[in-house]
Amino acid sequence: MAHKITDECVACGSCLPECPENAISEGDPVYTIDPEKCTDCGTCVDACPSDAIEPA
Repeated sequence: MAHKITDECVACGSCLPECPENAISEGDPVYTIDPEKCTDCGTCVDACPSDAIEPA
């Protein structure tokens, strides 16, 4: 199961360098996670200061 970024995202970029699969990209207005690349490792969840990433 992939993770998703909710509207709580403040687009700070903290999650971007943490993803080992490069599944996160900048979106407009919030970042997005490619469910095809996401391996559900959870490193992005720990990096997010606004708790905007959750299981899809």
